[in-house]
Amino acid sequence: MSHKEICPECTGAGRGLHIDYCKVCGGTGEVESVNWKSRAEYEEIIAQLIQVKGIGRWTAEMFLIFCLGRLDVLPVTDLGIRKAMQKIYALPALPKPSEMLAISQPWRPYRSVATWYLWKSVSKFNSIG
Repeated sequence: MSHKEICPECTGAGRGLHIDYCKVCGGTGEVESVNWKSRAEYEEIIAQLIQVKGIGRWTAEMFLIFCLGRLDVLPVTDLGIRKAMQKIYALPALPKPSEMLAISQPWRPYRSVATWYLWKSVSKFNSIG
């Protein structure tokens, strides 16, 4: 499957989440094993992406949200999300991933949508989103 078939929104020059596609496909123009358009498990996609040097879990989660349009992704390592949850839920410290997952259970299966609102709540820029 070619990159244009997988993620047409990310093919434009300068797109932040293009994630160096030639690294992901090894320069062949094809992505191995995972059918990214199918309902492949999030963890399966993340596991494949983080094998590429320079791509970590956060980047893979952003790819799931913004390129694949997955609706139930909660990036628990994202500082903006952590700060927003701390503020909204009046927590004394930044929440741990386990706390964030517990808080976000009622938001399923739309945690990606919730992340937009959480980011916006701590944003100083009105033009984002």
